[in-house]
Amino acid sequence: MVNSKVFWGIVTAAAAGAVIGMLFAPEEGTQTRKKIKKKTNSLASELIDALEKSKQKAGETADDLKAKGEQYKNDFKDKAEEVKEDAADEFDKYN
Repeated sequence: MVNSKVFWGIVTAAAAGAVIGMLFAPEEGTQTRKKIKKKTNSLASELIDALEKSKQKAGETADDLKAKGEQYKNDFKDKAEEVKEDAADEFDKYN
């Protein structure tokens, strides 16, 4: 959550800085608008790439957690069956 906030803060600050820098640059309006458009497209592309990587990483993490959960569940079932059998054996000794 914190990393997300930091990331968005950096992206927002970079975009704002780029736009402000271009607006105050001593160039024609047409050139400035072209630069703003190019920089905005570049930032959007980088953002989309970062989001795709984050999505992929989240999917991989979810898959890993699911596999671990399945393994814990299977281990628990095996142990429960073992305890059940041991308890039945002990019960049979006294009956």
